[in-house]
Amino acid sequence: MSHAIGYFVHHQGRGHAERAAAVVNALDASCDVTLFCARTDIFPPLAANVRIQAIPSLFEPPAGHIDRPALAATRTPSTLHCAPLGWPSITSAVATITQWFATADPALFITDVSAELAQLARIASVPCVVVLQHGERSDPGHVAAYESALGILAPYAAALEQTDRPAWMLDKTHYAPGLGVPSTMPDRAEARDTLGLAHDADIVLVVSGGGGTGTPAPPLTIGARAEPDALWLTIGQIEHQWHETAPGNLRHLGWVDDPANYIAAADRIVSSAGDTTVHMIAAAGRPWIVIPEWRYFDEQVFKARALGKAGAAVALDHWPAHAAAWTDAWRRAALIDPADQRALVDATAAQGCARWLETLATHVSCEFSTPVRDAVQ
Repeated sequence: MSHAIGYFVHHQGRGHAERAAAVVNALDASCDVTLFCARTDIFPPLAANVRIQAIPSLFEPPAGHIDRPALAATRTPSTLHCAPLGWPSITSAVATITQWFATADPALFITDVSAELAQLARIASVPCVVVLQHGERSDPGHVAAYESALGILAPYAAALEQTDRPAWMLDKTHYAPGLGVPSTMPDRAEARDTLGLAHDADIVLVVSGGGGTGTPAPPLTIGARAEPDALWLTIGQIEHQWHETAPGNLRHLGWVDDPANYIAAADRIVSSAGDTTVHMIAAAGRPWIVIPEWRYFDEQVFKARALGKAGAAVALDHWPAHAAAWTDAWRRAALIDPADQRALVDATAAQGCARWLETLATHVSCEFSTPVRDAVQ
C-alpha cells in the first residue's frame, strides 16, 4: 500500500541526516517520502521515491534579522523550547510543512528532532513519530511531544535506555540500535594501509564532535606526554588554549572524510558521546574512554552514563587533569569486552525500523479495532 510519509531532519551535524537516509531508503518503494531540512547537502544518496524539501532553519535567525525587544522579551511557554517571535523564517518553514499536511494526506510525519513540530503535527491532526534522544527530557515540552506521538523511535539499543522513562513511553518505543551507522568496520590492518599508518604503532584516536567548541587540547597534551611511545591522533574540532604544550606524538588532523578508517585503525579511543560517534566505535570494539561534550538537556552526559552502565566504555565526567587520571582510565578501559560493545549495533536496524513505520502507516490508513501498540508488536 502506498503511503505519504514526511520526515523533518535537524541539520546540525550529519547524524540526523544519516539515520534518516537509512530509514527512508529501507522503506517500501511505494512510499512517497518527503524530507524537510534546512540543508540539502548533508544526505547520503537517497532512493528514487524520496525527495528533499528545503525549509528555513527553525533554530537560527534569518540573515539580517534584527530582534524586536518587545517580542524578544515575551515569555516562552514551558511546552516550547525554541519558539522566538517575529522570525519570518520560522513562519515560512511551518507554512511549507502544514501545506504538505493539507495536500499529501500523510500517513505519518517523523521528527528528528523538534518537540515543537511534533506538537504541530498533533494540532494539525497528523500522526507523528518522534525520535528519542538521551538526556533530561522530562520537561513539559518533551513530554508533550512524546504524548502527542503515535510512536517513538530510539536509534540505540534497549540496553542503553534511561531508567527514568515512564512505562507509557516504553510501550510505544521502537529500538533501532546504531541506525544509520555501518554495523561492521574496516579491518585494522587494511585501515592502516589506507591511512599510511604503521602496523606496529600504538595508536590512540581522539574523536571530537562538531556540535560545540570542540575537545580541549590541554588534557590531550597530558595524555600524549604520559605515553611517549604511543601516537595520539585527533580528528574533528579541537579547542586550543594558550597554555597547552603539545608533545611531538600528538597530531591534530582536523575534519576527515573517512572517520571509520581512523576508528578501525586505532588501538584505543577517546571520544565525545555523539550518536554516530558512539555507534561507530561500538561497532569497532576498542578500549574506549567517553567524555561528554556540553549539549542541551545533558544529552551526552546521559548517553555517556548509559555506556558506562552497559560496560561498553569508561565514562568520565570531565577531562583528566593529570597523567595518573589517564593511566587509571586506560586501565579500566582495557577490561572492556568488545562483544558488549558490538552488541549495541544491529545490522538490520534500518530494515526493522522501516517495517515498524510501514506497520504504523498501514494501521493509520485502515480501520482497525486493535490498539496500535498491539498491532505493531
